[in-house]
Amino acid sequence: MDPVTQTVLVSRPVAEVFDYLADIANHPEFLDHFTSEWNLTREDTYGTGAGARFKFHQRGNRFPWVDQTILECDAPRRIVLAGRGGKYNRVRTVTAYAIEPSGSGTRVTVSFETEPKYPSDKLVDRRGFYKRQFGKGLRRLAGILEDGHDRGTRASIAGGARKPATGTPLR
Repeated sequence: MDPVTQTVLVSRPVAEVFDYLADIANHPEFLDHFTSEWNLTREDTYGTGAGARFKFHQRGNRFPWVDQTILECDAPRRIVLAGRGGKYNRVRTVTAYAIEPSGSGTRVTVSFETEPKYPSDKLVDRRGFYKRQFGKGLRRLAGILEDGHDRGTRASIAGGARKPATGTPLR
């Protein structure tokens, strides 16, 4: 299906915006109005290979879980996340962030695309829902980076400390 695209201008340097978006643990901060239960797939949350599993809050969707992994992290211009969701993880998803300088700030464009496998998967695929939610998410992203307001919670790894130097009682 055709991708849904939204754009926002952020009054911050390109490198700062890229670094924020390249860390997948930051994504729940500006996308938590229509997603929840973010679980990171590895310890390193920055750059290529970092991933997360989360739920979409969409009316009528019985299979809300989505997995996404950063496939391409072309500093400081482009970040591409790919994954799967839906029933039996058969719906492919691609989210691409294009980051480019614009005057004194940065223009961020997000493009979200799904590939339903069967006609029944297309019933849950609502373009207007994704367009509205990603538009609101980008406005929240601008607010977070410019003013530090409207922050959600950042994703973390469950289970506590991973390395002996970080305070684990097991030595």
